[in-house]
Amino acid sequence: MPNDRLLSLLGLARRAGKVQLGHDPVLESLRCGRARLVLLAADLSPHTSKGILYAAQQEDVPIYTLHQTVDDMGAALGKRAGAVAVEDAGFAKKLKTYCADR
Repeated sequence: MPNDRLLSLLGLARRAGKVQLGHDPVLESLRCGRARLVLLAADLSPHTSKGILYAAQQEDVPIYTLHQTVDDMGAALGKRAGAVAVEDAGFAKKLKTYCADR
């Protein structure tokens, strides 16, 4: 199932230190030009996602809203977070293919 692979790969990227988790770290990653991909949980509040969406558009970084909830992502990542910035081009490329498969 693509979603299981997506979360597994996201967990691997976290263990490799290639992601930023949470609103402020994701914004910082975008502003510093390190983010290659941003993933948002399905149940992330509109207030929280609005600023991240704007920053991602400004930096021309692809952004996807997943079917997974904050709790699903937290289980895969070991930390509860509804927003994730992927800072590695290889991980970002593979994750984008999983997002497109849905």
